[in-house]
Formats: sequence, structure tokens, C-alpha cells
Amino acid sequence: MIDVIVICVYFVFLVGIGWIFRTFSTSTSDYFKGGGKMLWWMVGATAFMTQFSAWSFTGAAGKAFTDGFAVLAIFFGNAVGYFCNYLFFAAKARQMRVTTPIEGIRLRFGKVNEQAFTLASVPISIISAGIWLNGLAVFVSAVFGISMTTTIMITGTIVVLMSVSGGSWAVIASDFLQMVIIMAVSVVAAIVAIVHAGGVGNIFELGLPEVNAFAGNNYNYMNLFLLWVICAFFKQFMSTNNMIDSYRYLCAKDTKNARKAALLACTLMFIGPIVWFLPAWFVAAYYPDTATWGLDNLSSITDATYYVFVRNELPAGMVGLMMSAMFAATMSSMDSALNRNSGIYVKNVHKVFIDKEASDETLLKVGRVTTLIFGIIIILVGQYINNLKGLSLFEIMQQVSSLLALPMLIPALFGYFVKKTPDWAGWGTLLVGIAVSYFISSVVTADMIQDFLRLEAPLTSAEFSDMKSMTLGVVLHGCITLPFFLLSQLFYKEPSPERKAEIDLFFTNVETEVIADEDECQDSDTRQRDTLGKLLAIAGIFIILMVLLPNESGRLVFIAVGAIVTSVGAGLIYSAKNSAPSK
Repeated sequence: MIDVIVICVYFVFLVGIGWIFRTFSTSTSDYFKGGGKMLWWMVGATAFMTQFSAWSFTGAAGKAFTDGFAVLAIFFGNAVGYFCNYLFFAAKARQMRVTTPIEGIRLRFGKVNEQAFTLASVPISIISAGIWLNGLAVFVSAVFGISMTTTIMITGTIVVLMSVSGGSWAVIASDFLQMVIIMAVSVVAAIVAIVHAGGVGNIFELGLPEVNAFAGNNYNYMNLFLLWVICAFFKQFMSTNNMIDSYRYLCAKDTKNARKAALLACTLMFIGPIVWFLPAWFVAAYYPDTATWGLDNLSSITDATYYVFVRNELPAGMVGLMMSAMFAATMSSMDSALNRNSGIYVKNVHKVFIDKEASDETLLKVGRVTTLIFGIIIILVGQYINNLKGLSLFEIMQQVSSLLALPMLIPALFGYFVKKTPDWAGWGTLLVGIAVSYFISSVVTADMIQDFLRLEAPLTSAEFSDMKSMTLGVVLHGCITLPFFLLSQLFYKEPSPERKAEIDLFFTNVETEVIADEDECQDSDTRQRDTLGKLLAIAGIFIILMVLLPNESGRLVFIAVGAIVTSVGAGLIYSAKNSAPSK
């Protein structure tokens, strides 16, 4: 009961964020990209949180439990991707000077591709958000005995209320607040795991797979595992450095803040994985018998790895706080998808086909309605995914990202560099990529792979799963889809003067630094620091007060988590006072 109360209080807090930040959005630019006025630590938080969801606590933690270090490849791949953001791509993304990433696609590849990429990107983000929401619901249902439908409806509704009312300001502000809480909970949980195990060495010695700590016990061919790791790095590099996902940086107030945001996300992604998965390896060491976990109604029992640690090793109330962190992680991904999809519809569909003369005020209203509609669709998709049997959350997520997203990411990434391609190279690459993905998902079998690679022993279930969900997608798209895009240069012809002007504008923009007027931004900067600082301080105090909950031991955990959150809030408040204009 205590845990449910903690989650309910957290929900009220999130809805309050949307209400507080509603006054920040007075135009479509404010609603969809924060007016391009956000500070680096807010932008970095949303960049980090869009790669983080309840899946990190369920499917990814279950992968760490069974296969040791293997799952780190995905998260370290994100870190490398964000480092490339810092070096190059974050600046290019911010300098496109657009409201939605599809507007950048239109400038680079033309109007036909504007609609083609809209049709490709929106469904993918809806499916991904549905997977995140379903993964959370599966876990909540198993832990609290609440039905899947109820959990999906409640969580989805909270996200929609926050996103509709506050737009990108509420979305990104909540991402920052949730990032701080998640990192605080994760760091404290990792410290508790180390202390209870008597050191990190004991966790690694007892909790990692005996046969192979890097690939797990279900791999016969290490070269296939190494290929999977390389492909994971390449896939994550692609997913963090392209025009479609540039929305992470469009809201930054200038180029410097975009680059700093990327560096923050990179740092968190390098530090985070070890912290997140230490509890999972602790459970593998000290609670290896999943039959004793008491959650047999989960389709994949290892998805409960993190919960088992919190339930057994932390005080009462921490399950609620952990679940709040999981809700936060999922909501951060969902609300970003909602806000981005709504912006794409308003700017690249409604404004183009339905009402070309619509005022900004009208488009803002349409954006709110569209956010609501997309929220309902995501809720329905999350419910539908529950009917898909035979796949783990980890496998579903990897198949969506490598098979569906990769064809779209190739032109969206290489379009930054390859200038002389015909406009049809964009949608043509999509069609070729879809055909390749269909071949992988519907035609390829384990026997085909074994025969092609001339393997002596049959592929294990883990080897075939990783090959189909990640490796084949990256390899075949790299060998077929990418060359198709590059070879389209052979058919390049000088475009019309109008198209040439758009293409020249795109490349001129991405090469020209955005420099903010600090005097104009001072009020906004101070308001961001002060508002979020106060929200974090309130959240931290509430967490500290959880020390009053009846527990025989372990109360210091609440003080530690609350102190981290409160100190970050106090730092922002202090910074706001120092940066406030003198009167």
C-alpha cells in the first residue's frame, strides 16, 4: 500500500509539472521546441532520457542477469553516439534552424520526402512508445496485481495530460527532473548492492555467467557475438546522429548549448550502465533461482530482476520509488514521441495539406488536439503489443530499432555529408530498406544462416535471436541499402532553381553557428533554473520524509536519494539568483 501511495503522489507531481509549464508555451515554436531557448542541462537530460525507458529496468536488466556484460554494448554504443553528437552532429542539428526534424528533411530532400519520412517516422515512434508502455505495464501488473489494461490506461493518460498542457517545456522539464531522480535511485541502489555483497569483486565473481562473462552461457561462436557488438555500436551511432532524431537539440538556445547537452548525455551513458546493472548482477549472484522470485505470471521472469533486488535489499517504500523511476523513464520516452509526432503533423501535414493559411494560434490548438490523439493511439498500441507472444521485451525492442528504423536513418544521417543526390534517393532508400527488412524478418531462418556461414554446430537460441534482431539488419542494410543511397549520386542532375535554393539554404544553415543573444535570454534562463530548482527541492524533501515510513533498517537510503535530488535543486535555485538581472 505504501508503494502505491508513493506512485500516486509522483503522478500528481508530474501532472503539476505540465500545469506549471503551460505558461511557457505561447506559440508553436514554444510548444514544439521550447522556442529554441532551453539551456544545455535541460536539453542533455531529454537527449539522455529518450534512450532510456522502463525497458532499461526490465528487458535490459534481464539481459544483464542472463548474459552478463553483453547488454553494455548497446548503452556504450549510445555513449559513443552522443560523443559524436558533441564533436559534430549536435551542432548540425541545432543549426538546421527548423521547428521539426521533418522540415530539415524537406529542405534537404524535397516535398515528396517530407511526406515519405512523415509516414515512416511517426509509426515507428508510436510502435516504440507502445513497446515502452507495454513493458512497464507487464511489470506493474506482475508486481501489484493490477491489470495490464488499467496500467496502460493510467500511465498513458498521465503522459497525455502533461504533454498536452505544457508542450515541449513540460516534456523536457519533466525529463530533467526524472533524470535526476532516476540517477539518484540507481546510484544509491548500486552502492547498497556493493555494500551487501562485500565489494564489486564479489558481485562480478558470483553474478556473471561462468562460461563467458561477455556473451553469456548460450553462445557457441564468439565471432558472432563480436559481430553483434560491432553492429550494436553502429546501430546506436546511427540512431543518435541523424536528422530525424535531431529534435533533441532543436530546442537548445544556441550551438554551444546543443554541444554541451550532447556531452552531458554522453557522460551519463558512459557512467550509467555499470550503475544500473550492478543490482542485476547482484541478483544473479545471490538470487539466481528465478523460481523463488514469486512473479511467475511474467512472460519473461528475468524482467523482474531489478524489482527482486529492490524488494529484498532496500527498505519498504523503495519499491514505490523504483516504480516511480520506471514510470518516469517510460514517460520521458512517450512524451518526447508525443511532442515530436504532434509537431510533425502540425508543421508537415496540417500546414501543408489542410490549412496553409492557418495562424500560429490555430496551429497551437491543433497541436494540443493532435497530442491527445497520438496519446490515445500509443495507449492502444501498447495494449495490442501485449498480445504478441514468444518474444521478450529485449528482442522486440531490438527488432523494431534495427529492422524498421535503420532504412530511414541512412539518408537522414548521410544527407548531412552527401550533397549531390537526386531527391528520389530519400524515398528510394526507404523502399529498398523496407524490402531488406522484410527479407530478414520473414524469410531468414536459422538453417539459412548456418548454411551460409558454414557453421558446424546449429545456432543457439541466443545466437539466432541476436543475429535476426540486430546483426543481420545492420549488415544487410550496410551492404545493400547504404550503397543504394550512395550510388544514387551517379544519377544526380542539377535541380530547379527553387530546389537548389532550398538545398543551398540547408547546407548554409548547418554550417553556420547559432549564437544566442544573452541579454534576451537572461529572463528565460533564470526562469528555467528557478522553476526546476524549486520542483527538485520539493521532490527531494518528500523523498527525505519517507524516512518516517515504518522500517526496521535501511532508512538512510531515503535520506541519500533525497539529499542528491535536493542538492541539485538547491544548486539551480542558487544559480538562478546569481543570474537574475539586477534591478
